[in-house]
Amino acid sequence: MQHKRHARLGAAAAGALALVTVLLGPVTNYASESVPGWARSPWVAWCVFALLALLGTALGLASRRLDLEAPVSSQLLQVDATAATGLSSLRAPHVVPALVRGREPELAVLTRLLRNPADRFAVLCGVGGIGKTTVAATLCAQAKSAGYTVFWVRWRDHVDLAKHLTQVALACGLPLGALERAHAGHENLPDTVWRQLARTRKWLMVIDDADETSRIGPEPEKIRNYRGWIRPEGGGLLLVTSRDTSTDTWGPCAEVLRLAPLTVHAAAQVLADAAPRAGTLREAEALATRLGGLPLALHSTSAYLTRPTSRYQTFMAYRGALLDDMHSLLGAEDPNAADPEVARQAVRHTWELSLDQLSNEGHSLARPLLRLLALFAEAPVPLSLVTPGLLESALRATVTQGSLDSALAGLNRYGLLGIPDASATGGNARTITLDPLVRQINIIALTEEAADVTRWHSAVARHLADAVTDIRASGRSGWAVARVLALHIPLLLHQDSQLPLGDARRPVHALADLLKEAGLHAERLALRQIMLNVDNRVQGPEHRDTLTSRDNLAGALFDLRDYRQAAELHRQTLDIRRRTLGPEHPDTLTSHNSLAAALAALDRPTGPAA
Repeated sequence: MQHKRHARLGAAAAGALALVTVLLGPVTNYASESVPGWARSPWVAWCVFALLALLGTALGLASRRLDLEAPVSSQLLQVDATAATGLSSLRAPHVVPALVRGREPELAVLTRLLRNPADRFAVLCGVGGIGKTTVAATLCAQAKSAGYTVFWVRWRDHVDLAKHLTQVALACGLPLGALERAHAGHENLPDTVWRQLARTRKWLMVIDDADETSRIGPEPEKIRNYRGWIRPEGGGLLLVTSRDTSTDTWGPCAEVLRLAPLTVHAAAQVLADAAPRAGTLREAEALATRLGGLPLALHSTSAYLTRPTSRYQTFMAYRGALLDDMHSLLGAEDPNAADPEVARQAVRHTWELSLDQLSNEGHSLARPLLRLLALFAEAPVPLSLVTPGLLESALRATVTQGSLDSALAGLNRYGLLGIPDASATGGNARTITLDPLVRQINIIALTEEAADVTRWHSAVARHLADAVTDIRASGRSGWAVARVLALHIPLLLHQDSQLPLGDARRPVHALADLLKEAGLHAERLALRQIMLNVDNRVQGPEHRDTLTSRDNLAGALFDLRDYRQAAELHRQTLDIRRRTLGPEHPDTLTSHNSLAAALAALDRPTGPAA
């Protein structure tokens, strides 16, 4: 209504201006030729002339101002027809809020910010495929129902972003004159846009997929300075989705919400909602655990299960197939992956976009480092193992500590690896974590990319063996690392390690002895059991090394006071040595004494009476 009133007033002012212009002619004639009686004095006539001239000027200025404040939505294409060409819709993607599972905490924070931005903006961030766009679209649906005006802008480049934000400001009532002054260079365009957004209320604007944060601009502005297109000054809420998780990127006025994988229960509900005929909720939970709760993997799996031509039609069948057929399921390549929009929707390719961005930023080690970390066991990797020497062995190239640190920071910033608090790992060991699915997909990618994959496996194995020597030399300070290293050292016993079994046994036994010194008996027991299983399979139950491994396992059980099981293992070893070596052989006598000690401990009374 206010815009219509301004338009009517502008038209009236223009009409009055025309009338005054017509009157100026007769007044001029009266002053120079036929002077009427009321204007016989020249100063009276000239005063009237001056008054009419001033009135005409005032009416002209008023008319122009009122015209500029007229509605702009209908004049958008007249502002800059070339700028408007190709602009996508500002409507949010469709989503059914009731089917968005497990994101209630984040939505509660965003809803609170929507009601009261308080000079802040929100950032939804996390690894590719974690569901950032879905959460943002859910908030948009809720905001629209609550009477907010919603704008959705998809990031492509800084030029496109400028066009879209200008479009948003015009929709929020930005006067055309202000936009013209900015285009003419008299004002800063982001300042002009955000000045209008600051005086407008009850809006929500999403900038989706703003991953290339260094290019959001306008250059050379950093986002955290709030002088460019990202600002906390709006009368509504700005919500940005990005893979960049660094709080330093977004600055002190950003509410940074880093999305984690869905819980097993929430992920199972996603699968059951999308593929209700594929099995029970319990079976969906088993599959969701295998998929790591990654929303993109869940939706990709659901889409596969609901296709009538798919080989696997149930949750359990698909879960079993992932063990042997990951490559053709979630690891399948898409021929159109060069298109970023396609790559974002494919589990195999979505993380490659982040690696491409890191490479473009100068972090060329990020991709090979992630591939190399994927070859470790599915467990936290001690940060002390990630050295330039490890990468140099695999790449056959010189690697500096600075470039390695930058690559680690970049991978962490884009959510491709985590660096948890040392206190959360049960000691002082700093570690790196990889999502299981990220790890598996990177192994597939490395297998297809590398000319010699065995060299990469061999580099990891040699580095693990060297780490045991270093940790033993460090004494008590190395015990926390030894606990985590025990999860990875069994890799030396795999065929991929390229180490002869005899060479692999030495660091395994050495680490087990170190674990005993550290009092880490459960970790030592697990390692001794793995060694015995390998010796039984490779060398046979009566081989000398197998007998030694059985005695070592019995010793670990004895220290954990499982005397019955320890005695049984010693009895098996004694029987074999009696038969193969004879009853008087020193090794046979050692086994006899070990069995006697276990039986004595078993018969020893326990409890307060003892």
